[in-house]
Amino acid sequence: MPDISTTPPRTERPSAVITGASSGIGRGIALHLAHAGWNIAFTHVGAHGAAADVAAALRAAGADVLFAECDAGDKAQVDRFFGEVAAWCGAPALLVNNAGIQTWAPLLDLAEADWDRVITTNLKGCFLNTQAAARLMRERGGGRIVNIGSGSNKLAFPHLVDYTASKGGIEQFTKVAAVELGPFGITVNCVAPGAIELERTRQEAPGYGDTWAAVTPLGRVGQVEDVAGVVAFFASPAAAFVTGQTIWVDGGVFTRATWPYAQA
Repeated sequence: MPDISTTPPRTERPSAVITGASSGIGRGIALHLAHAGWNIAFTHVGAHGAAADVAAALRAAGADVLFAECDAGDKAQVDRFFGEVAAWCGAPALLVNNAGIQTWAPLLDLAEADWDRVITTNLKGCFLNTQAAARLMRERGGGRIVNIGSGSNKLAFPHLVDYTASKGGIEQFTKVAAVELGPFGITVNCVAPGAIELERTRQEAPGYGDTWAAVTPLGRVGQVEDVAGVVAFFASPAAAFVTGQTIWVDGGVFTRATWPYAQA
């Protein structure tokens, strides 16, 4: 059930659904869209306090808000959440599939349970939420879906085999979904961040920003706003004829090849 009232949002603002928006990149996307004139429905898992804080910040930015606990990879929970969304706004104009988790283990040591958990949340979650949102969007005559991928869509990341497999799958899922949903006026695109400085990444790796800035062609680490801005582009009129695409938000770090010669 939703955590706050399902009073219908103001119709002059379009509504966006964002999965996993109680922290990190999802939170940043939600705030960016709220400031840009969107109402926001978002999900979290076991983060009621953080979700309430995000909801307060979104309302302060002028948005009407619906938020609920919902496991992205659980069909019953996803269907229930989108039932609440339908009652709240009819059909969202935008879905951002952001919910994701990762584990850190060598391939030969990775537990089956961790593999299942990551694939279920990241890849199955993208499928379930896309399916539920697109059914509503089809009835309203169109919409936008943006999937959050990763630099690991493109390159192999050691010790992240489950995460890498899930994100690579999301990129191919994006292409298939774009082809199948295009006739309904629904675009589907992917935003693939590189190294993004968050509270979590700073805690996991001291010096995270400086480490990645040193190897990034643009000379800095990514920020949440870098990702949110590209999501907003895909949701804008400027991207009305763009579908099935991936934009890399990585400062060029995963475009640069390993180069064994001295650079000028």
